[in-house]
Amino acid sequence: MKLHIENNKSALGIAAATSGAARIRATLQEKGQATLVVATGASQFGMLDALVKQQDIDWSKITIFHLDEYLGLPASHPASFQRYLRERLINRVAPVKAFIGIDGTAEVAEEIARLNHLIRQHDIDLCFAGIGENCHLAFNDPPADFQLQEPYHRVKLDEQCRQQQLGEGWFDTLDDVPQYAISMSIQQIARAKCIILSVPDSRKASAVAAAVAGPISAMYPASWLQQHPNCSLYLEPESASLLPRPLSDGAL
Repeated sequence: MKLHIENNKSALGIAAATSGAARIRATLQEKGQATLVVATGASQFGMLDALVKQQDIDWSKITIFHLDEYLGLPASHPASFQRYLRERLINRVAPVKAFIGIDGTAEVAEEIARLNHLIRQHDIDLCFAGIGENCHLAFNDPPADFQLQEPYHRVKLDEQCRQQQLGEGWFDTLDDVPQYAISMSIQQIARAKCIILSVPDSRKASAVAAAVAGPISAMYPASWLQQHPNCSLYLEPESASLLPRPLSDGAL
């Protein structure tokens, strides 16, 4: 895992987007097309805003999947991740080759089968992701299943995860936060050739320390990425504040 500590949140977003854009351009030049996985949430605001401003990316040759979606929420709901991606990425760079959205209102088994069938037809060139306050990766809360090979699966969200969604302002009350979701599995995320993590804020500091400096453990799902051959983690001083030296100096 490559560690990058930027001066502030804005610089973090720009640096992560710039790195991702370079990877996308190189992939398009090599293959003529690219497939991305894109995360959602407050941690991705700066990165996505910087990404859509990148020049010389032919989005019409790019297929986009997303990491997860709440069950029971229509795409029109303000907290829908499909809506989030359409508003913050897809509609701003349109047209894209394809956007494979997760339908949170579909019959769950059928929707998972559809998604698994589609994503198995693609090599994932780049995955943009974040790390949750409980160190989750996508909606793989602890203890995560590191062995599951299916690309997408149904998950139950733990209380800390649901509290995070409430705290970020997506819902009015905890009771409004769905208890279940469809999430990309750890093994499917790991299949991406390149992973770029954007993780700002002091509330993520303990999760960052566990993911980077602790042992690989199902209780800290993002720690699995210590094994990934091409994973870059973008932080700012607050999210990096609990890293031990020399990690807190940007060395890894």
